[in-house]
Amino acid sequence: MKFAITLGMLHPAAFEPVALEADRLGFESLWFPEHLIFPLDMAGSPHPGEEHPPIPPETPLFDPFGMLCYLAGKTSTIRLGTNVYLLGLRHPFVAARAIQTLDLLSQGRAEVGIGAGWLRSEWTAAGLDPRTRGKRLDEALEICKRLWTEETIEHRGDFFEFPPVKFEPKPIQRPHPPIHVGGESDAALRRAARVGDGWLGLHHTLESVVEPIARLQKYRTEYGVQDRPFEIIVGGEVSSREDVERWEEVGVTRLFGRPWDRSREAVEGLGRYAELVLR
Repeated sequence: MKFAITLGMLHPAAFEPVALEADRLGFESLWFPEHLIFPLDMAGSPHPGEEHPPIPPETPLFDPFGMLCYLAGKTSTIRLGTNVYLLGLRHPFVAARAIQTLDLLSQGRAEVGIGAGWLRSEWTAAGLDPRTRGKRLDEALEICKRLWTEETIEHRGDFFEFPPVKFEPKPIQRPHPPIHVGGESDAALRRAARVGDGWLGLHHTLESVVEPIARLQKYRTEYGVQDRPFEIIVGGEVSSREDVERWEEVGVTRLFGRPWDRSREAVEGLGRYAELVLR
């Protein structure tokens, strides 16, 4: 089991001290949330069955790769990921360069969580049709993978078109940094199974995670990729070593923790959590 820490729901002043302490304690990875913009008119939720956004529009936002590149220079071993980056909102040249830069500056510690996004009005504000966000994400990801792995590429698609181009240098991790697809919808699970190196779920219980894992296994078999290594990454509660074993038994490979209630308690909470899960 890999134990990860998320910087979501944390005051910005605590980002750096939490990252430094997580690195010192030996946590496997640190993940940063992402949105490009919050319109005042917000509706929907990433949580199935909920209608209201879980965050207000005045929530502070930061460029995830700018922040993670800064934290890469402050840390030594902890892996650094996005949960999740709205890749389809960017031109793939921009996204591929940001991800490549993090991988290079961190010496191969980049983890990339991507998603189509639940906030439709964010897409509208950016001048894009939210109905196309799944297809646009798929095409952008395909282009990024080619930029990271091929000597020269050109492309003519539904959303992007360009003549032959070079993209150098390539990322340190080969063929590219791990790509984990976030989301709980059927489309997100299918995308994760089809093109992802893993699935990034929301906060789950030992009971609730069983069903999406079963669907992922079904889709991976359907796409003929069931033998390819694949991560199952979710948030979940741990109160004992037995809980860790139970998460492993249901198939989770990386578990998100946020062992604090208030930002000012985060560093101390990390220490207690490390005693429990990293012994």
